Amino acid sequence: MEENIPQTGKFALNYGVLTGVIGIVFAIMLFTMNMHYDQSAGVQVTQTLILAAGIVFGILQFKKAGGGLISISQALKVGAGVALIAGILGLIWFFVLSNLLEPEYMDKMLEIGKVKAMSENPNLTEEQIDQGIEMQKSFAWISYPVILIMNVVIGLIVGLITGLIVKKEEAAY
Repeated sequence: MEENIPQTGKFALNYGVLTGVIGIVFAIMLFTMNMHYDQSAGVQVTQTLILAAGIVFGILQFKKAGGGLISISQALKVGAGVALIAGILGLIWFFVLSNLLEPEYMDKMLEIGKVKAMSENPNLTEEQIDQGIEMQKSFAWISYPVILIMNVVIGLIVGLITGLIVKKEEAAY
């Protein structure tokens, strides 16, 4: 009896956009408070919780729209989709931040990393650290797909956990 089955893509898109916008609002808040260079655990945990909450909310709404039925594969699809869309929106924000709002953003982040590396590795020379920074600059482009992949992995993990908790499939008889 497959009458009114909701589409996972629709929920992934809607809740991915919602989650991405909330993440961007958080990032704008950090930017306006001049905390956008802060890579502390608190900031990263908050960003991850925003993503996880968006995924869980999307899965629960999908289940509700499906008459209370959801399979683990549907939860995984919604979770990965929400995370992918939110990640794309987050990368768009990062592109706007680092190219339009604050073009020297990457240079400042690398300088912060240099200071941190010097304090954590006093046996390295400044020349060695500078070489490492130059290597980071040449591979900076790889951070974009890595961010998307990490988002999707988080989406799959949260989707699996949520799916295992809320799964309810139609009786086979």
